[in-house]
Amino acid sequence: MEKAPKTDHQRSELIEELCGLYGKGTLRMRLRFLRKKYAWLAITGSARIIKRGVDITAALVALSLLSPLFLLVGAGIKLTDGGPALYWQRRVGKWGKEFPFPKFRSMVMNAEAIKDEILEQSHHKESVTFKMKKDPRVTGIGRVIRKLSIDELPQLWCVLKGEMSLVGPRPPLPREVDLYTLADRRRLDITPGLTSIWAVSGRGDIPFDKQVELDLQYIESRSLKTDLKILLKTIPAVLFGRGAY
Repeated sequence: MEKAPKTDHQRSELIEELCGLYGKGTLRMRLRFLRKKYAWLAITGSARIIKRGVDITAALVALSLLSPLFLLVGAGIKLTDGGPALYWQRRVGKWGKEFPFPKFRSMVMNAEAIKDEILEQSHHKESVTFKMKKDPRVTGIGRVIRKLSIDELPQLWCVLKGEMSLVGPRPPLPREVDLYTLADRRRLDITPGLTSIWAVSGRGDIPFDKQVELDLQYIESRSLKTDLKILLKTIPAVLFGRGAY
């Protein structure tokens, strides 16, 4: 059976275990191990700091530049049915911690109640996630902002707060996590993202098991270079709207 790749937390535990073992060796062995240990910690720590710095900078700039669009979209939603412009959910982040998750409201006010009546029409058959083409709950302005992913932009606030990153697995709903297998829960090993590797590969057209596979590939090979590639691919994915419904 293929062994599951180790998480950062598991790698840290392994390092401490090896440190204990090598601590009983010769002085030369201990020094060699300590050099490698602190070199690894410096590299991974620097990467996290740089990634967080990029997240904060990009979120601040985007929130400032997009504020007129936010006001316009908010007013349009309010004029549609008089309801709130933002819709708040609970989502699950790193290591299972829940956090408030905002979106521009693209559906009717009683969308959750209607969902229970149309679960069998999900595009993702027998799946953890619910996706439906031509969802009757989506409003007119909602179809436009969902197509262009404008409804997701308020999550830049979550990026600024550190609950999300620009790139990472998309944060799931608590009820979806309840259905996760142990393998699926590995998606929660890192901070969730505003965009992800599967979001630029087909979005809603990607079945859940493939989403998990792609997310785990990202987790095990993530780097600043990979994040930049995904961010660049997000632009045409949003413009062409493939898999957005």
